[in-house]
Amino acid sequence: MKLNSKFWFVLILNLSGSAIFAQTAEYRFRVLSLFQPNRIEDLRQVVRKLPDITLVDISFKTSIATFRFDSRKVFPGAKTPEQIVVHLSNRLRGESQGAFEALLLCTVPKEQLKELHIPIIGLDCKGCSYAAYLAIYKIEGVEYATASFKDGRVVARINPAIIDQATLEKALVKKGVSLKNEAEKK
Repeated sequence: MKLNSKFWFVLILNLSGSAIFAQTAEYRFRVLSLFQPNRIEDLRQVVRKLPDITLVDISFKTSIATFRFDSRKVFPGAKTPEQIVVHLSNRLRGESQGAFEALLLCTVPKEQLKELHIPIIGLDCKGCSYAAYLAIYKIEGVEYATASFKDGRVVARINPAIIDQATLEKALVKKGVSLKNEAEKK
């Protein structure tokens, strides 16, 4: 059977279109450094500089962002979610001078997490808030955190089977953050 050139053109177009569609997907990750709402725009600006990666959606409340990209094209060789998150983190860190990082999603059901509010004093700028945030966010069992000098508190959603409030407070004090309750005792 002889096929004309129009058939081959349509076949190639359909195959290439299908392959692109099948490879491009949306991926959800937690994002390190979304400690204040204004950081959302900072993340958007960083991702705009990353070729072939699109920021689809972002939630400050959960610190979860949805990205769209073709993992085979953008991160060749990355086959698992763990490998993809490492590559995406490297790109985010590189473009943001170390400020943003991608992390895997929490595997603990939301209803099993506990939200803590830790009153703090002395945070008078965005940098101080960021330092307080960093003091706790990467601790195992912390799934989400914010720090606000305007509100005078750190908020963390934790897995209580792994970590407790006292451990977070110790980590904050170790980084030089004054807790409101401790300052009142002096």
